[in-house]
Amino acid sequence: MNKIFVEQLFNAHKECPNCPSPEEVSDVFVELLGILFPDHSKVSYNSLHEFKLGVENFKAKLHQLLCRTDDQKAKEEFEQIVADFFDQLPTIHAKLTEDISAMFNGDPAAESLQEVIRTYPGFYAIAAYRIAHALLLLKVTGIPRIITEHAHSKTGIDIHPGAKIGNHFCIDHGTGIVIGETCIIGNHVKMYQGVTLGALSINKEDAIRKRHPSIQDNVVLYAGATILGGETVVGHDSVIGGNVWLTRSVPPHSKIYYQAKMIVEEGVGSTDLVTLKTNAR
Repeated sequence: MNKIFVEQLFNAHKECPNCPSPEEVSDVFVELLGILFPDHSKVSYNSLHEFKLGVENFKAKLHQLLCRTDDQKAKEEFEQIVADFFDQLPTIHAKLTEDISAMFNGDPAAESLQEVIRTYPGFYAIAAYRIAHALLLLKVTGIPRIITEHAHSKTGIDIHPGAKIGNHFCIDHGTGIVIGETCIIGNHVKMYQGVTLGALSINKEDAIRKRHPSIQDNVVLYAGATILGGETVVGHDSVIGGNVWLTRSVPPHSKIYYQAKMIVEEGVGSTDLVTLKTNAR
């Protein structure tokens, strides 16, 4: 490496001497998930006293991590953020418990709530989102996005921490789901793999606007559905079918799907020619 390039690299390190790495942030999230749900814990606690010590140690670790993200804030500000965040943990845990029930009740293959917690990528991604969202609302920078991107890398489910998601949220299978920053999702929504809730515009000047759709209560979004635009609203109790492309609002109790007509014609020899025609409906 030449001298100028080495100096450039060193200056970059000088600008962020103590920044926590994404791996460190991910480890903190995993530890917190283990505190909230023992199925994800790497530590066994033999007494309540031992568990309380573990929680206090985690608080100190979180405080230290936050202090390294912004040296402009006083230590006391981060102490308050940690206290406020821990005050929210009962609510976060209650919401995640509802999400677990939603996934268990919504999937005939689920044999137990414990199976959902231990194995379902939807639970892992939603847990990361709910924790990251709470930190984002407390004006924590950087860390919330690292947490959701950690879950994205593990599950293939991309939920921006800025999205607003209601209670009893069910993600089934989940791979390829994208939920944008300004999405608003109501209660009792069920979503399958490959769903995109995205923006119509990628212009930087639109960053402060609502760019992503709103999904009202009791909506089901089937695999591959793409719903775009900040003004697009899917009314409550609607069903959006697989592979639907939607850029306009639909009223409550709607069913939006493609109706396929299969035509089978005899081909040459033993090979059949199959043509699939679809009509939006």
